[in-house]
Amino acid sequence: MRNPLQDQLLKAGLAKKGKLAQVVREQTKQRHAKGVQATDADKVDTAQLHAERVERDRQIAAERNAQARQRELQAQVRQIIDMHKLPDTGEIPYAFDDAGRIKRIHVDAAQRTLLTKGALVVARHGDGYVLLPRAAADKVLERDPAGIALDHRSRNAGETTSQVDSNDDDAFYARFKVPDDLVW
Repeated sequence: MRNPLQDQLLKAGLAKKGKLAQVVREQTKQRHAKGVQATDADKVDTAQLHAERVERDRQIAAERNAQARQRELQAQVRQIIDMHKLPDTGEIPYAFDDAGRIKRIHVDAAQRTLLTKGALVVARHGDGYVLLPRAAADKVLERDPAGIALDHRSRNAGETTSQVDSNDDDAFYARFKVPDDLVW
């Protein structure tokens, strides 16, 4: 069945009958076709969209894996601290600097000397602070360096250049005796 425009073009001699029949057959095929035939441009666009979707999914999976790894490390740090923390038995307040704020933890005299020597460290635990032995602190430092609030050994390790100047000062100040019972 032809439309009126096609009939007019045929009568005017501007179109041939065979060409007109071919166009009608193609239109009928397109109307009654079971599936939509994709052109090459549509296939390229589909492949590009698929590649972009795969890349985005890969990035999201990588972010999720990184977050899961971070949560796993935090859980390991909490477990190490829970297993190795020393009991709070001290009566002497020990003040230290944590992120620009002065914090206090109560220790006894033996713990105080171990803290100053670097055998004990102060670790963050929840909202408070706990004492950890050096071996446990090293495990925490491997997993999360921000978990340690005070570590005198790491501070002393970085002072190699100032030790030369301090040797001259030590010789001068060796003449002056400081009492043992002096508490700052």
